[in-house]
Amino acid sequence: MGALMNKGLTIKTGQTHVHRYVPELLDHIRSGRIDPSFVVTHRIPLTEAPRGYEIFREKRDGCIKVVLDPAA
Repeated sequence: MGALMNKGLTIKTGQTHVHRYVPELLDHIRSGRIDPSFVVTHRIPLTEAPRGYEIFREKRDGCIKVVLDPAA
């Protein structure tokens, strides 16, 4: 923090407006203009959600995104 102060740097944070972009992103996905499947590394049944969270938290098996499937 001292180095930031000495250099007069400013740090800003914030979150994206997720709800604002979801409808448009879903439209792009449904039409095939965007394919987000490259992010999904694990697919597991909803009943195994705690195990999926553990895999994600510990970044096991190169985990990036877990998809929970309620129908599995």
